[in-house]
Amino acid sequence: MSLGGGYMLPSREGRQIPAIGIGITAKATGENTRDAYSLFEYAVPGGVNGPPPHVHTREDESFICLAGKLDVMLGGEDVTLGAGDYLLLPRDVVHTFRNPYDDEARVISVVSPAGLEAYYQALADLPPGKKDLSVMQAIMADFGIELRLPAGSPS
Repeated sequence: MSLGGGYMLPSREGRQIPAIGIGITAKATGENTRDAYSLFEYAVPGGVNGPPPHVHTREDESFICLAGKLDVMLGGEDVTLGAGDYLLLPRDVVHTFRNPYDDEARVISVVSPAGLEAYYQALADLPPGKKDLSVMQAIMADFGIELRLPAGSPS
């Protein structure tokens, strides 16, 4: 719905990007915000891990948990976000998240500056099936994202 030069989107509505095994809904992108920020609604089903540990070198992220719980590792420390909790994930700090609980977690993520939507779309455009890690790392590098697998992890 257009509104005074802006727009309104109900919960779970927006551009769906099937990228990392969770529901990603782009609510605002660089196109809408003059590249200031992107805003996503994540739906993380129970029992689902998010991306492997990684570092963003270009953008800061924020998470606001709307429902359920989400376990986040940030800079080697673990925290559980519950409904209403806010977490800043600054650039250059390793992080990942997972939902080991039964209920779906829903999170709003604000990413500044904008551009993460293009990364998610590049991942979504990969052919279905098992992903080649070297291809994934090349895409990540294109967007200033570095994979940080723990020592001894299979690559």
